[in-house]
Amino acid sequence: MSTATEQSNNAAPGQGQRPGNNNRGPGGQNRGQNRGGGRGRREEEKPDDGIFEKVVFINRCAKVVKGGRRFSFSALVVCGDREGKVGVGYGKANEVPESIRKGSEQARRNLEPIKLKGDTIPHEILGEFDGGKVLLRPATTGTGIIAGGGVRAVLEAAGVQNVLTKSLGSNNANAVVYATLEGLRKLKTFEDYKRLRS
Repeated sequence: MSTATEQSNNAAPGQGQRPGNNNRGPGGQNRGQNRGGGRGRREEEKPDDGIFEKVVFINRCAKVVKGGRRFSFSALVVCGDREGKVGVGYGKANEVPESIRKGSEQARRNLEPIKLKGDTIPHEILGEFDGGKVLLRPATTGTGIIAGGGVRAVLEAAGVQNVLTKSLGSNNANAVVYATLEGLRKLKTFEDYKRLRS
């Protein structure tokens, strides 16, 4: 009995212990942090060029291979100058920072002008993309941006300060963001309608 007790006391660290207590193996402590891939995380950056950036969604994808699982990440990024220009980018990489960088570069390349009326939008519009439907309505000064998730990110980047929104379709982040962008693209000012009629 004493010999068995001495052997168990002299055992190397990690042996004879219940798994998952202290020794989690290589990268065990970081595994819990990476689970979910930062899903729903919001990041806001303000580089020197004055472009507003926001990470809307980060998705982790697992590919099962012979040696185990291989993870990759995709990031949906919204950029804008808050003065009527906005762009959306989608980056994929094996690491989160690299996917965000790719998405940011693509969003900056895709910047396009949006027609605004002061600090709100000219008229009510319904944007549709895939399964996403987003209703945008102009609002008076002081209302603020009544929106959430990807819709808020796009409107903030575009420079809209007062607007009412309602998501009517899919909750998928990509569909919602692109539906909002599609709605902003269809906006027309009074001068545009006057030019079309004449």
